[in-house]
Amino acid sequence: MTEAPRNPVTPEDQRLLVEVDDRIAAITLNRPEARNAMSKRMRNDIHAALKACDANDGVDAIILTGADPAFTGGVDLREVAAEGPPGPGGDRRQAKDPARACRETSKPLICAVNGTCVTGGLEIALSCDFIVASERARFADTHAKVGVIPAWGMTALLPRAVGKRMAKEMTATARFVEAEEALRIGLVNHVVPHSRLMAHARRLAGQIAAATTPATPATLRIYDAADGMSFSEAKALEEELMRNWKVDTDYMERRGLGKGG
Repeated sequence: MTEAPRNPVTPEDQRLLVEVDDRIAAITLNRPEARNAMSKRMRNDIHAALKACDANDGVDAIILTGADPAFTGGVDLREVAAEGPPGPGGDRRQAKDPARACRETSKPLICAVNGTCVTGGLEIALSCDFIVASERARFADTHAKVGVIPAWGMTALLPRAVGKRMAKEMTATARFVEAEEALRIGLVNHVVPHSRLMAHARRLAGQIAAATTPATPATLRIYDAADGMSFSEAKALEEELMRNWKVDTDYMERRGLGKGG
C-alpha cells in the first residue's frame, strides 16, 4: 500500500515546540534569531497548544518558556509593519491573544523566563500561575515608550503583582527590572542559575503533578476570581464553590488518593 504523501515540515512549523513527559507539558517559543518575537502563526499556535494541553488527561502541569537568549518581547513588529494600515491594501487579520489563552488555561501554568521578557512577553508571564526566572531574566513594560496602549492585560495584571506605584514606575520609565529585584518586589516566585532554570521549573511542575486532584485547578481559579474582592466577598465565593463541589471519586481512586494518600 502506498502511503499518503505527508506535508513537508517547514521552519514555521518548528516555531513552537511541545513536549509531554511525566505528566508535564513543556511549550517552548522557538524563534531565537528574532528573540522569539511572535508572529500571528505563533500566537495562534500558542493558543492551540495550551488548549490541547488543558484537554490532555495525561498532563497535570504546563511549563511555558523561550529558546535562548530571550523569552519574548511580544508581537513581531516587523510583521505588523509589513501588514500596512487597516483597510484597503492592508492585512490586519487578527491572531489569538496568547496572554488570555494563558489565563484561560485551567491547569497550573509555570512561566520559565530565560532572558528578556518585555511588553507583550511580560503580559504573558503575568498571565501564568507561577514565574520562575533565570538569573539572566529581565523585565520591562515598554508599551508607553513605543507609543501604544497595552491590550493583553498589563494594567490589570502588573499592579496586582507588584503594587500600583511600582507598576506605574515600570510603565512610565520603561526601565528594566533585573531578576533579583523582580524577586524582591514579588514579580516572580523564584530566581535560579540559568543552567538550572528548566530543571527547577520541572521540579516545581513535578511537585504540582504529584499533589494534583481536580480540586487543584479549581482552587487556583478561586484565587483569580477573588482577586480584588473584599474578604467577605472572597469568602462567600469560596463557600459557594465548596458547597457545589463534587469530589471525583473515580479520579481519586485512579491516582491512589483519598485513602491516607
